[in-house]
Amino acid sequence: MSGAVCPSCGVPVVPGYVRCPKCHKPLPRRRGTHIEGGTAVEPATRFPVVAIVAALVLGAGIIIFFTVIKSDKPKPQAGATTEQPPEATGSEAVQTPDQPEAPEQQQEAAPDPQKAATDFERVLKKNRMWSTVEIVGDHVDVRSGMCSDPGMAPLLDGAAPTFKEAGLTRMRCVEQSGRVVTERHL
Repeated sequence: MSGAVCPSCGVPVVPGYVRCPKCHKPLPRRRGTHIEGGTAVEPATRFPVVAIVAALVLGAGIIIFFTVIKSDKPKPQAGATTEQPPEATGSEAVQTPDQPEAPEQQQEAAPDPQKAATDFERVLKKNRMWSTVEIVGDHVDVRSGMCSDPGMAPLLDGAAPTFKEAGLTRMRCVEQSGRVVTERHL
C-alpha cells in the first residue's frame, strides 16, 4: 500500500484522508496529488457570491428609500424669494411693530393650486383613499374609485377652503370610469 503514515501515531493512512482514523489529528497535505473519489477531502472554500449580491441589493434599496423620502419634501419654487421689509425713505414713516401694516401688505398671496392639489393627494393617500388630484382650468378633479365611500366627503369638505383660496371655483369627485359622483361649487 503506497500511502501516508500519521506523524502522530504512525498508523498507515490511505491517501486522501484529512484526519487520522485512529488519533483524529490533522494529516499533512501533499501538494500535486490528485485523488479520485472519497468523501474525506475537505471541500474547497467558495467566494461568497450570494452574500455580496444580497449586500448590494440591500444597499441599493436603502439608497432608493432615502431618495424617495427626500423627494416627498416640498421643493422651494424657483421664483420664490424671502420677503424683505420695505426700505424707508425720508418721506415715508418707519413702521414699528406697534403700527398696523398697510392693507396691501396684510394680504397674503393666494396659495398655489398645484401645491394644494399635491398636498390634498398626500392627505388622501394617508387616509387610504387612493386617488389622483388634478387641476383642470378653474376646477379640481379628484379621480378615485372611492368617491362613494363615506370617508371621502369629510376629506373633500376639509380641502374645499384651500382650493377656494387658490382661486378655483368647483371641486368634482370622478370615478375611474368618468362618472361624476359629487360636484360642489367653492
